[in-house]
Amino acid sequence: MDQEQLKELIRGGESAKVEFKGSLKLHNQIGEAVSGLSNSKGGIILIGIEDSGKISGVSIGDNTLEKLANRIKLDTDPSIYPEISSKKLDSKDIILIEVKESHDKPVFYKDKAYKRIGKSTHRLKASEMRKLAKNSGKKTYWDEQICERATLDDIDWTFVEETFIPLYEETTEKETAGKPKDILRSLGCIKDGEVTKGGILLFGKDPQRFFINSYVALARYRDERVGTRRLDYKEFRGNLFQQIDKCSEYINEHIAVMSRLLPGEVRREDIPEYGRFTIRELLTNAVCHRDYSDQGSKVIIKMFSNSIEFYNLGGLSRGITADNITTKQYSRNPTIAKVLAKVEYIEELGEGWDKIIREHEEHPLSPELPGIESDEYSTTVTIFSTKDKFEEEKEIELNERQKNALEYLDEHTSITNREYRELNDVSKNTAINDLSEMVENDILKKVGKGRAVRYKLL
Repeated sequence: MDQEQLKELIRGGESAKVEFKGSLKLHNQIGEAVSGLSNSKGGIILIGIEDSGKISGVSIGDNTLEKLANRIKLDTDPSIYPEISSKKLDSKDIILIEVKESHDKPVFYKDKAYKRIGKSTHRLKASEMRKLAKNSGKKTYWDEQICERATLDDIDWTFVEETFIPLYEETTEKETAGKPKDILRSLGCIKDGEVTKGGILLFGKDPQRFFINSYVALARYRDERVGTRRLDYKEFRGNLFQQIDKCSEYINEHIAVMSRLLPGEVRREDIPEYGRFTIRELLTNAVCHRDYSDQGSKVIIKMFSNSIEFYNLGGLSRGITADNITTKQYSRNPTIAKVLAKVEYIEELGEGWDKIIREHEEHPLSPELPGIESDEYSTTVTIFSTKDKFEEEKEIELNERQKNALEYLDEHTSITNREYRELNDVSKNTAINDLSEMVENDILKKVGKGRAVRYKLL
């Protein structure tokens, strides 16, 4: 919109689709106007324009537009992502907010919904909200909705062509027909030439630019509870595939593995303290089924010495309870679930929990079954370690890094802290902890002093 078009708009005054606000300090009035326009036919909010049409202007800093966008996004439900830009009129800065009609009504601002009537914004009554919701038509899931600020250029086409399509062909044992854009369209990630929210999460170059908390945060603790010393903190970002792969790899690298000799055989059997399928399935479930319309938090994983907790926003999906979770199926994000199932990241027929239970029942150390806590806002699933049974079995406890060191020592007489760090790409403290643990367990012996310290097999 150029200067002449803007001036013509201002001369026309406020209307059912145009709202003036004189200052950025009118946070609530701006939010209410966004709700009102979203619940009608959309429109424009001009900040820096008085009710009379006088151009008063606003002060715009480096982060003004970003802060305004974040405030609107966090205070609206479902979250609204308007187009926000700055313009200059008569040597004064103004802000232009373009609001589209929402596909998912009613849109709330701070737990209240509004409508636009003529030049004014009014709060909706309960009966009006019910009618608006009913008239919104067919249920549209969040991940099926268009991501309004995104374009096809925001898709990571290199990832689609070089990673996803080969994986899809390998999994289905079929060659894909059509161009990458056609494939994403068939998967529901592109609609009418526009990218859906699910498409951005699955294939976006930077999904967190659109959905700030759509990532996995992991904290690892030394002991059995929060408040004890935290050993590590990681954030796994990128698209959903990358989050799942990188996070599951990290967890598996930091769980204990017991190695035992099989009766009558030379080879050893490795038994992890947690079922590996269980870890990946619970992580994928948390990423797949979380409530992405609420960006107040992220998927959170807490690793304790005796358990791992998987937390995500949104209670168990509709009709699902802790008692029927192995027999009922419902997906909050059907597009995401469908795509992840296509490449076997998740069980399409809802068999994931059956396999989790089976893995627990077949685990040599008989772990306690997962615990599930859920309310209308969140779900936490906890799995329990079998590490306390390692000593009972008189077995050897090793993580992947330590096993790498033993393989190294098959070909070398000793290993130093530096060599251990280079071998596993870890910090000095992690190397010290791992090597000290192997000494305490009578696997290695420490020789030398100071910089000359080396570790040898007993």
